[in-house]
Amino acid sequence: MDLHEISDRLEIEALLVRYTRAIDTGAWDRLDEVFTPDAEIDYTSTGGIAASYPEIKEWLAKMLPLFPRRMHTLGQVDSRVEGDTAVVAAYFHNPMGLPQDEGPDHLVEFGGIYHHDLVRTPDGWRSRRLLEELVWKRGM
Repeated sequence: MDLHEISDRLEIEALLVRYTRAIDTGAWDRLDEVFTPDAEIDYTSTGGIAASYPEIKEWLAKMLPLFPRRMHTLGQVDSRVEGDTAVVAAYFHNPMGLPQDEGPDHLVEFGGIYHHDLVRTPDGWRSRRLLEELVWKRGM
């Protein structure tokens, strides 16, 4: 592995972390640093929608506050870089707390794989397509 490939991998992993931190903290505008303006995103496997990035950003801001406590963990990251494009698959575990009238939060968990098609831009790597693949769920 040469330094350029190492740099690409580190930058791609940082992009994935930016994505999960934006989702977990509700910092929706930080997603502008993750996706291209014309990105297509598909959350249908976990009960969400498939749409263009602007529509998804609005939907996330409306729906995810129902789960005020969110905490992604990323696992294996498989990056295949070819020039200024990359195909990435990253394992995820996403537990979310759904508040109850009484007692502890109801815990909902998703496990799966994020499939990104990335492009190198003047501002760094950005996702132009995200497909969320559900492998397992618990609590629903």
